Amino acid sequence: MSHPLETLEPVETGAIEAGTIEAAAARLATLLTTGGGGPADPGEPSLDIEPVIRPRPLPKGAVPSDVWAVDGGQAVVADARCLQVVVTRTSRVRFRAGVCEQQDAEPLRAYLLGGAESRAALAHLGLPLPPHTAVDANLVRDRWEWDAVERCVDEADDGALVLVDGDLWPDWRIPSDHVGALLERARQHGVLVVGVTKHSSLSRGGAPLLGQLEAEADEALGPGARWWAPVARSRPAEDSSQPDVAPEQPTSPLAVQVVAARLDPAARFSFRIDLPAGTSPESALAALAAVSDDAAFPGYPYPLAVADGLAACPHWVRQEAWLALDEHLHDAGVGLEVRERAFADRHRLMERA
Repeated sequence: MSHPLETLEPVETGAIEAGTIEAAAARLATLLTTGGGGPADPGEPSLDIEPVIRPRPLPKGAVPSDVWAVDGGQAVVADARCLQVVVTRTSRVRFRAGVCEQQDAEPLRAYLLGGAESRAALAHLGLPLPPHTAVDANLVRDRWEWDAVERCVDEADDGALVLVDGDLWPDWRIPSDHVGALLERARQHGVLVVGVTKHSSLSRGGAPLLGQLEAEADEALGPGARWWAPVARSRPAEDSSQPDVAPEQPTSPLAVQVVAARLDPAARFSFRIDLPAGTSPESALAALAAVSDDAAFPGYPYPLAVADGLAACPHWVRQEAWLALDEHLHDAGVGLEVRERAFADRHRLMERA
């Protein structure tokens, strides 16, 4: 399968009216099957994408002696639009010598957000953020995820892997140099922090890049190959000696390299993987592949799969949190009618009518 670098022609939609499912399907079919144009990541403009992205063989390494995994979950418990109650949860998992010796599903953290309440929530996060910073569940979850990563780095053995669910860029409101300093501290301690993204926004010619690489690797290396491909590097921050001169392109204080990799021959999919700049991709990915061969999750690091399950906030968790909140409101003298008027989802009720 080839993906020629060419300009896409306008889709021949004929009589298909714009804004319809048929029009969307026609355009999507062109992007998925033609795939022309260059690679990009609309979610991170400070990346320098490799001009040629080609899969290459990846050997499997030895199982690292110490592997940590961190994940976070979130849920909106009550939504009055002007006020929200959200909960987040962070999990940490540790495998030593291939044995799971620690599983921490940390307690739910509950925050009241909206208006002046968000200011109190922002202060509780303990980050150097401006007081007008918007606060939502994503920021809260991300802040405590990185707090858990920091604790893993502090407790890890020399030579350990610390796996993070997602890329190594923090929530857009958290200064990137906050994470950059953590990655540098980890490097000094001999600990490697790795981000694994299951659903990437990387693209080529407007179509999903990972799907194209999987097809190209099947053709070039065979359908049962373990492979990797360099994709991008973060663009270094401009020289601070000229702070008044805006850079021509976005830069990043994070020094990170991005690769794609299929970590097990039995894996159905590949993933985006972020590594600190200066790390040898071959050795880091070989070690990652050694913990990605579980029969239930081939190709995905098993410690992260365990952490994901511990951190999840499914419907029953949200429901239990709501019942606890509702009971506290009742005990505080807030009548049922007041609670219903505040939190009833009028939009959903109208749709069901």
